Amino acid sequence: MPTLTAINIYPLKSCAGLPLTRATVEPLGLQYDRRWMAVRPDGSFMTGRELPALVLVRAVPGPSGLHLSAPGMPELEVPLPPAGAPRLDVTVWDDTCSAARAQESADRWLSEYLGEPTRLVYVDERMQRLVDPKYADPEDRVGFADGFPLLIISEASLADLNQRLAQPVPMSRFRPNLVVDGCEAFAEDGWKRLRIGTVELAGVKLCARCVFTTVDPETARADPQQEPLRTLATYRRVLPSKGVMFGQNVIVRRPGEIRVGDAVEILE
Repeated sequence: MPTLTAINIYPLKSCAGLPLTRATVEPLGLQYDRRWMAVRPDGSFMTGRELPALVLVRAVPGPSGLHLSAPGMPELEVPLPPAGAPRLDVTVWDDTCSAARAQESADRWLSEYLGEPTRLVYVDERMQRLVDPKYADPEDRVGFADGFPLLIISEASLADLNQRLAQPVPMSRFRPNLVVDGCEAFAEDGWKRLRIGTVELAGVKLCARCVFTTVDPETARADPQQEPLRTLATYRRVLPSKGVMFGQNVIVRRPGEIRVGDAVEILE
């Protein structure tokens, strides 16, 4: 039976990943995962695709807010926006939703670090963003993840890719929430229902990969050869979209607790 070997959260969208040994799984995904996001003043989202420096931001969440640190910047404590905080309509791909704004000191901190006007926003209880109804039930919601609450990848899939690369890449290039060992390469492509600990998940869509996979999370530099995306494109294009796929997007069907070392039971 496959085993859960890693759990990762990305509290601020596109920031450095934080490894965990245990986690609470909520309907929106892992607790604290991608609940904060940097946006431009017009509400358009900012990611490591166009601003690789975001991957060097370390955002550590807690019940009262977020602790930010980054190269060359003073550390900053950002409290949760209070009830009645100002709001901003923000866009994530084709979705528009109303998010709570963080305090202005966080805006100034991110603006200085990124070199352009930036606002920090938060997924509060009022924010409602639907998962694409083609893949989800009407009540399914997501925070600031690209489209789905969780991403799962197997270690075997990465090993298969690395055998084809001149320079192997770490799993962190693909920013999964859950990493699994003990299955064949790309077995996760076919997982429709699975159970980890007390949590039940539904696999709903393969994850289409983009240029963000070429950014080294340790240096924030993009690979000049566009690897590993270039190699993935030679054997992981899936019709009809012709997207380059790596990993499975999943939706939470039963919240609960998970730990590294839990068995991953494939129900369907």
